[in-house]
Amino acid sequence: MTHVCDNLGSLFTPEFSQSSSGLDFGGNVTALDPLVKNIISACWSVFLVVWLLAAIFTKRTVYRESRAQRLRYTIPILIGCYLLFRGFRLPYPFNIRIIPHTNLILGAAAILCVCGLVFCFWARAVLGGNWSGTVTLKENHELIVRGPYRLVRHPIYTGLLAMVIATVMQQGHIAGIIGLILVFVSFWIKLGEEEELMRKQFSDQYAAYEERVKRIIPFVV
Repeated sequence: MTHVCDNLGSLFTPEFSQSSSGLDFGGNVTALDPLVKNIISACWSVFLVVWLLAAIFTKRTVYRESRAQRLRYTIPILIGCYLLFRGFRLPYPFNIRIIPHTNLILGAAAILCVCGLVFCFWARAVLGGNWSGTVTLKENHELIVRGPYRLVRHPIYTGLLAMVIATVMQQGHIAGIIGLILVFVSFWIKLGEEEELMRKQFSDQYAAYEERVKRIIPFVV
């Protein structure tokens, strides 16, 4: 995720809409909104800082995808994150808020974002030096199937999706929902390329792993 995070760190530093921005069709903003906004913003900031620092401690790369391959998933995630973090500034209909700002929804968003961040960090720690921000093969690459990798094959993306969904719940705007779809599409494209590489490297071992563990959502897909 380094290549993506480098872009997000400069272009998409978390910025959240004020209660008066956009057209509000989802109910009044509660007193809990500023707190949840700060929690989610802090989660993204911590994620970016830790991820960039952790990128230093990885194994040497022996194979890297082409730039054209990288663009296939980089473009949708950049557009998606722009809509997610800055979409409330766009004109109608992107700035319409359609998710109600109730204490229940905001509280769930805060919990989901923190859980997603913890899940990301857990997966990154277990993956260790095998991690890369792009589709690569590392020297002495290992197939990791322990920890969160027993629940899903790509737990880092699972955690990130949880954080994105939490952000959409807090923002509530149409732009963020479109952004979520684009982020998911980006992940799905990248996961396909990663798994193709893993099948070539680990063949029958990875095929067996695919059969018993779902891709990104536990027990679903």
